[in-house]
Amino acid sequence: MAAVAGVPGGWQRERRHAFAWGLAPSLVVMLLITLLPALALFTASLTPLSLTDPAGTFRFDDPLVNYRQLVADERFTDSVGTQLKLSAASVLLQLGVGLGLALLLHGRAKALGAMRTVFLIPMVLPPIVVALIWKIMFTPDVSPLHRALEAIGAPVRSLIANPETALWAIAFADTWQWFPFTMLMVLAALQMIPDEPLEAARLDGANRWQLLRFIVFPHIRPVLAVCGLFRLIDSFKAFPLIYVLTDGGPGTVTEVSNYYGFIQAFNFSYWGYGSAIAMVILAGVFVLSWGVGRLGWSSNSHDPRH
Repeated sequence: MAAVAGVPGGWQRERRHAFAWGLAPSLVVMLLITLLPALALFTASLTPLSLTDPAGTFRFDDPLVNYRQLVADERFTDSVGTQLKLSAASVLLQLGVGLGLALLLHGRAKALGAMRTVFLIPMVLPPIVVALIWKIMFTPDVSPLHRALEAIGAPVRSLIANPETALWAIAFADTWQWFPFTMLMVLAALQMIPDEPLEAARLDGANRWQLLRFIVFPHIRPVLAVCGLFRLIDSFKAFPLIYVLTDGGPGTVTEVSNYYGFIQAFNFSYWGYGSAIAMVILAGVFVLSWGVGRLGWSSNSHDPRH
């Protein structure tokens, strides 16, 4: 009996060992491609690394000098505000458009299936291709949209050349590419909602708005939180759109933090300063992701189904 009783424990131990050995190669690869570059970036941020001063490349006599300069750099603080505005606008638009289309396209009709496939096309395009498409759409001389507006007597200035609309044009282009992600996730969540609560609510006289508010939305709220988290992280990587559409302009109205770091590192060769900017962005992404994750978990814990 003792030998038999010891079998489950031994099996569990061997199972854990097998999992550990199976994961070890992946963990080593992750270590090499994530932690080591991050460590190199952090080390560079503590030095005055610059191609214009090779002799002072690896000096550590004042490791926080780059971070002190960041605090006093008004252009950097402005870029942070621009990044937050772009992230908020693009994430909210993507969640709103994705949710709305998911609710409209939720069904079993073949036509709806074909439309869902069409809406997924922007998400599979490379970011540089999306940037070029919208560069054409926002350029009045070649844009079919601008020419159509001129034909009906409603000409519009270039949105990316106008300081008041350039940032919103980038947010719109980013939304066009990534709203299918939210749409796809919400569609999957809608298909998992059981029919019984919906049928019971209909028998009790609930209208469509009440069904959406009290039954559908509580089921898809955790999915929306996850979508918001992923899109918030990706919103800090809108570099191709900014590089192609506006080059940070007009002036600096679309110069987000990572683009400012790119300018410092590759235009002026201040790699140490650019690395410090990248580290601050990385820390900011972690903090925002943690906050959104906590918000999603909190809303999930108050879900009456739990």
